[in-house]
Amino acid sequence: MKTTRIIAAALLIAGGGLTLHAAQAQQTGIRRTDLVQHDLVVPGREAVQVRVDFAPGAIAPPHTHPGEEIAHVLEGTVEYQLEGQAPVTLKAGDSLFIPAGTAHSAKNVGTGNAAELATYVVEKGAPLVVPAR
Repeated sequence: MKTTRIIAAALLIAGGGLTLHAAQAQQTGIRRTDLVQHDLVVPGREAVQVRVDFAPGAIAPPHTHPGEEIAHVLEGTVEYQLEGQAPVTLKAGDSLFIPAGTAHSAKNVGTGNAAELATYVVEKGAPLVVPAR
């Protein structure tokens, strides 16, 4: 009985976090579509792939990930600002490697919609997106 309550509480907390993440994404004009989540042969690591759609002018505020990210721009023009580096602007077909724990932001600087394919190699079970401090 105690185990059931613990599991139920964990699911409510996790579900609440997903709801908060979805609400924040909608407020900023960003929509995330989860594509793949799979364990790796490296213990405690998983691969996650997400499509991120940016409305014109939408900004993903500074955040980090518990692992590496490879961002590949599918459409439009996105400006990435990695902590301690000059901004870099990518267009459809361009890719960028973001080291684990590096605070960064992304902004649609084009006139239409933009989209990226984000591939993460991260700690299994850790929050995928963590607001930067």
